[in-house]
Parts: sequence; C-alpha cells; structure tokens
Amino acid sequence: MEKNLQPGKEGKRPGRRNFVKTITVRSVSAALFGASLASSASGSSFTRSGNQTPAGKKELMKVGCQYGDVTTENLEFKARHGVFNINGGSPKFIKNVGWDLEDSLAKRASCEKYGISLDAYHLPLSSAGINKVQFPNIMLGKSPERDKEIEMLQQMISVAGKSGVHCLNYNTTILPILRNGKITDPGRGNAIYTSWNYQESAGKNEPLTIAGIVSADQIYERITYMLDRLIPVAEEYKVRLANHIADPPTHSGFQGITRWNSPDVFEGIKRFARLYDSKYHGFNFCLGSIAEGLKDPKTEIIPIIKWVGERGQIFNIHLRNIKGGWDNFTEVYPDNGDMDFFRILKVLKDLDYPYMVMPDHVPHHSDPASSYQAFAFSYGYIKALIQAVSAI
Repeated sequence: MEKNLQPGKEGKRPGRRNFVKTITVRSVSAALFGASLASSASGSSFTRSGNQTPAGKKELMKVGCQYGDVTTENLEFKARHGVFNINGGSPKFIKNVGWDLEDSLAKRASCEKYGISLDAYHLPLSSAGINKVQFPNIMLGKSPERDKEIEMLQQMISVAGKSGVHCLNYNTTILPILRNGKITDPGRGNAIYTSWNYQESAGKNEPLTIAGIVSADQIYERITYMLDRLIPVAEEYKVRLANHIADPPTHSGFQGITRWNSPDVFEGIKRFARLYDSKYHGFNFCLGSIAEGLKDPKTEIIPIIKWVGERGQIFNIHLRNIKGGWDNFTEVYPDNGDMDFFRILKVLKDLDYPYMVMPDHVPHHSDPASSYQAFAFSYGYIKALIQAVSAI
C-alpha cells in the first residue's frame, strides 16, 4: 500500500490541507440501526430504549463500553443494560500484515444482530508498558523496527475505515499504568479500590525500563514520527485517532521517563493537541487520568474539558472518578469520587459532544461476578446522567 510518508523517511510535519492524498478512499458509512429488536418466541417486539431522550430534547453522547468482545454472552450483557455503542477490542491480527478485514466485518455483523454499533477499536499500543506492549519499537524510537510497526498501523486504519469503524484508541507511553496500593471500603460492601502514592514508589528507586532515560522532547519526537505517517491515512479513511492520557501524570524523570503529559497535565494536553491541525487528531479523554494530575480535580477539570472540547478533539470519554489527586489518589465508583459528573456531562452537552461516555477502571470485590456488577452499575449511572442532563 502506498503511503503519504514512507516509514524511514524524515519530513516536515504536514498540516491537514497539505496532505497529499495517495491512498484510494474506500469510505464505508457507519451502519444505521433500527429502533426495535425482535423479542420472545411469540414474535412480539419491544422498542429499544438504550439511548432515547425525552421528546424534543437533543442527545448526542451515548453510554459506551471499551471491553467489547463480540461473543453472544457479552453482546447480550450489553444489550440487557442498554449499551448499544461499543469499542470492539480489535480484529484478528495477521502477523507482519495487520488486521483481518473479514474478521472486522464479521464483528460488525455480530453487533448488528443486537442493534449495537461498533464505534471503535484499540490499536496495539496499549498501556501495558514497554516490556509488554505488542508494538514496542515506536515508543523506543528504534528504527527500522518501528517503521514496520507503523506500516501495520496504517493497514489497521484502512481496515477500520473499510469496516465503518471511525475511532481508534491508542497509548503513547513507556511506563505502564502506575498503582501501588489497594484499599477496602466497608461502606461500599468491602469494595476494593486501587491507589497510587508517588512518595512510596519514589523511595524504592525502581530500576529503569529497557527504554533507559527518555525526556519529554524525545517522547514527542517518537509520537510525531508515528503520527506524521498515520494521520494522512486516517484522513483518507475518516478514522479519528484518540490518544489516551498517560496514567497517571507524574514527576519528570520518574523511572527515567518524563511522560508527554507530565508534570503539568494541562500543558501536556495543549502541546499534544496542537501538534496537528486535523479533525482526526485528538484524545481518548480519560477524566480519571487527567484528575490524577490535578490538585483540585473538581474545579480544575472543567476548563480542561472546555478547552479540548471547543477544539473538537475529544473522541471518547472514560468516566472514571477518584478521591485525591496529584501524587496521591484512589480510584473509586463514579458516584463517590471528588469530581461532579453531573456538572461535567452538562459541560459535554453544551459542547455538543457526540461520542461514547464509558466506564473505565471499576472497583472489585470478592464475588466472582464483581466485574459484571461494577460495570452494570456504571452503565446505569452513566445512562441516568445522560438522561438527566438531556432533560434540562
């Protein structure tokens, strides 16, 4: 496949209007779903109420989910809880090629049986850390190995576009998600929360990763090396590329790494947002991860949401709440953290935010079904918030 910028060749980062379109556009519009689903052996039908709004009110955002295996069990679980928009994980991986188009189309067909819209996938650039991520060489800045990884990502973008999937989430991190504690909450049925205390980890003198010492400028060089070559393809296939907020923002040089959004998370977000003038360049906007970099998340998160939202660069919302903030926080249920999610969804409504709002990390407990229970609670909570702000 011919590329706009071949891996291995340096060049000036292009603006949107200067992208040279060399890839054949095979646009596939997103499927439109009916408002009803057949139900029961008697043939009676029921109106799907998953994303309905009161008469005369406008609703753009919808409850979603990032754990979107397209098994019958999972799709029925989503439909039962009114979740009709999902991130489908990723299609089958073909070694040295990329994603299997036929598998992607089959995933979409499976979702359609339940009236579910397959809205997004995850690229193989996860938050697992440089030692575990499937494509490590991009963030290691290692050529020519990263060039082959970028070529496969270009192919994945094309598969997504041909399948009618118009958002791809990814991470640009070297360190994994940083947590170092667990807290039991007897007031919420002995739910178990994860936590992070910077001072506890800083005192342990953890070894460097295989990446060694990497500055923020080096991180950005590696990010732009990749995006210079991906954004033209995303433009062709109309696929939004959504970078997740590095979790958590932390001090410069922690374990040798200065993250792209650290130590000032808002300044990092601004720097990343301004890299390209493209409607396909933006964020998997994790509210919990942003809050982890703030001293007063309840008030400081609002101007950040407005700044990014007014630029049209919020492509997905992770609705995760915390207690605490910079250097010391605990992940909790969406209704018992420091952020006011009703206020936040009112802001998103005013911004005409049109995409998914989904649970992210959820608490666990001793019941084998704890994950299902926590997600079911979170779906209902988000749906109620959306309906509440839509009624205003």
